[in-house]
Formats: sequence, C-alpha cells, structure tokens
Amino acid sequence: MVLGAVVILLLVRRIGDTVSAPAPDVARLTTAASTSAAQSVLLHLLVALTAVVVVGQLLGRWFAAIGQPPVIGEVVGGVLLGPSLLGAIAPAAYRFILPPDVMPYLGIVAQLGVILYMFRVGLELNPDLLRGQVHATVAISHASIVLPFVLGAVLALYLYPRVSTRDVPFFTFALFLGIAMSITAFPVLARILSDLGMSRTPLGVAALTCAAVDDVTAWCLLALVVGLVQATPGSALLVTALTLAFIGVMFGAVRPVVARLVRASGDREPSRGIIALTLATLLSATLVTEAIGVHAIFGAFLFGAVLPHDSRLARTLTQSLDHLVAIVLLPAFFAFAGVRTEIGLLSGWDAWLACGLIIAVATVGKVVGTLLAGRATGLDWRQAAGLGVLMNTRGLMQLIVLNVGLDLGVISPALFTMMVIMALVTTIATTPVFRRIVPVETAVQSV
Repeated sequence: MVLGAVVILLLVRRIGDTVSAPAPDVARLTTAASTSAAQSVLLHLLVALTAVVVVGQLLGRWFAAIGQPPVIGEVVGGVLLGPSLLGAIAPAAYRFILPPDVMPYLGIVAQLGVILYMFRVGLELNPDLLRGQVHATVAISHASIVLPFVLGAVLALYLYPRVSTRDVPFFTFALFLGIAMSITAFPVLARILSDLGMSRTPLGVAALTCAAVDDVTAWCLLALVVGLVQATPGSALLVTALTLAFIGVMFGAVRPVVARLVRASGDREPSRGIIALTLATLLSATLVTEAIGVHAIFGAFLFGAVLPHDSRLARTLTQSLDHLVAIVLLPAFFAFAGVRTEIGLLSGWDAWLACGLIIAVATVGKVVGTLLAGRATGLDWRQAAGLGVLMNTRGLMQLIVLNVGLDLGVISPALFTMMVIMALVTTIATTPVFRRIVPVETAVQSV
C-alpha cells in the first residue's frame, strides 16, 4: 500500500511539471504577507505574556514571603520588564520581550484583563456590610475622598506648570489629579486584611465597607471626569446625564431582573447558557459606557455590582475568571503599565521633590481625612489612625486610573511615573505601618 502511494505521487509529480498556473494575485500576496506579520506578532506576544507571568509569579511569591500583597510583586515585575530596568541594562532583551509592534496587541489584552478584573471587583462588593453603620461608613469614606481630592486639586497648582502642557485644561488636570489621590484599592485591602486575619474584626469590616463605598464614589467621579474630558463643552452635560441615566437603569431595572433570575435558579449550578448571557450583558454594559463617552471599565464594575454577590452565579463566575484574570491577563496589564513607567524621566531634584510631594499629599489626605471622620463617629485615636492607614492602600486600582488618564492625555508620562511610585509606596507601607499603630493581636481579639 505504501509502495503504491509512492508510485502514484511520483506519477502526479511528473504530470504536474507539465501543468502551468496563472500569474500570482497581488491581493493574495498582500494577505499572505499580513498573515506572516500577524504570526510574528503572535509569537512575540506569547513570549511577552510568558515573561510577565513568570516574573510576576516569582516576585509575587517573594513579596508574599515578606508580608506584602502578591499583587505588589506583580506590579514591580511589570515595571522591571519595562524601560526602567530591563530596557536600561539589556536593550536587546527588552526589544525581544516587549518590541514596539507588540504593544498595541498587549494593550488590548491588558484592557480585556482590566474589564474582567473590574467586573470581579463589582462582584465582591457586599451591601450587607452597610447595615447598621450606614452613616458612619458614608461619613468616613467620603471624608477619605474629599480631603485628598481637595489637596490633590491644590497640588495641581504646583504640578501643572511643571509636568503638564497648555493643551490640557488646568481644571481637567486638577480634577483628575484629585481623583487619583482619592482611590482606595478595595481588592488589595481585602487581601491585606485576610493575611492579617482581620477580615471579620470590627475594624476590618469598617475598612472593607468604607473602601467599597469609596470605590463606588470614586469610580462614579472618574466616569464623569472622563466624560467631560472626551466631550466638547456643549456635550459635556449630555454625557453626564447619560451616565447618571445608565446608573439608574442598572440599579433600577437590571438589578431587580437579575435578582429574580438568581432566585428562580436557586442554588443550582448555572447553565452554560446563563453564564454566556451574563458575559454578553457584561460586554454590552462596557459597550454602552464606552459609547456614552466614559470608560468601558465603569460599565464592567457597575454590572458586577448589580449582581447578587452571594449567589451561585457570582461564585461560579468568580471561580471561573479568577485564575485567568489574576495569572495571565492582569500581568499583561502590569507589563503594559511598566512600559509606560520610565524612572529615567525623573531627572533632577525638582522632579523627585514633586514625586515626594505627591506621596506626602496622598498619604496625609487619606490618613487625616479618615482619622478625623473616624474620631467623629466614635472610634478611638488608635483605631481611627489604623483605619486611615488601611484606606491609604492603592495598588492596582491606582494603576487603572492612571492608565485612563495617560490614554486621555490628561497626565504626562513623567507624572504617570510619579503616581505609579506613589501607588507602590503607599501600598507597601500599609501593612508595616498598620502593625506599628494597631497591634494585630489586639485587633483580632476584638472580634
């Protein structure tokens, strides 16, 4: 049989040599060249993803070993793979792992990761935490937003002529800087409290509750500011109205429908169709917010918030997305942010002075605002100060906000680098400073 096949193939070859084909099609050659280029990009993209996953996991484990959230190691890994370290000491390796032609594709993967991550953040919001302490929570969380927001706007007077350009309106710059100072990283804070064994202590619950309200308020403010940035003065009011209408529809119409569907399904495992419908609705929500003129991540966050957090559907989605988002997609975002973080842009004492001022203003705003509101609502000085330190956690949420600002052109690459350093410093300082102010043993014993 094999010998017969060989004979037939030799005969086909002899006859084929006498057959002629038409001239090559230029369009087909162009398509083939594009396909070859796409395969090359895919190869480099896979190399980049492999590198960021491996480096992120190694540094994440090392940071976890010294008592820091693993996400800090992953963020640092993204920065180290960028021009700040790898690009400076091994330019050839940097160009091989993260070549310029791969960055647009890595950016798309990063944006998808952020959308799914913000959906998970919304899923983790627990409105039951608000019961019995609504007034105290709202007072503390809003104080932890208002003071850093105002101080950030004041700091803009110093930073605007040094790290911005005249094509960015000052008021837009000040608003965005204020929001960037006001962010608290709810998921990172939850991880810190879990590592400390304080998730169910009164102080831990208060911190998680305030951070949840903080996030909702800050993301709503960010959505409005993004709408104002992207809109013309005449359409800014329309963008604001559509954003508020979208929020109303999500909570007034979508949330009751979802709640009824979840109750009807009980505790049964969600079908593939239900999960597909949920993800399609998620993508639709991101599409609507993007079309309105605010960022797609706001739609993802809001849709996650309207799903019942304790339902079987929410738990299944969280388990299904957790490893993909945390291990593959978010490290891609860290690498994308790391390429944009260029420590070399901070040259001279004035640049580092500005960076120090940003860290100081962000810390004072969060800690003092929370401290004063905590004291006013009945906490003692030690507990109120500890709560302020916990609310100063920024981490990944800060990076998401900063990338939005950089994409919109509101902040410059130099200011982006300064704010990334601020996010790392404030998050790294949370655990050791909190341990000094509030002994963990004392806090855990007060459960």
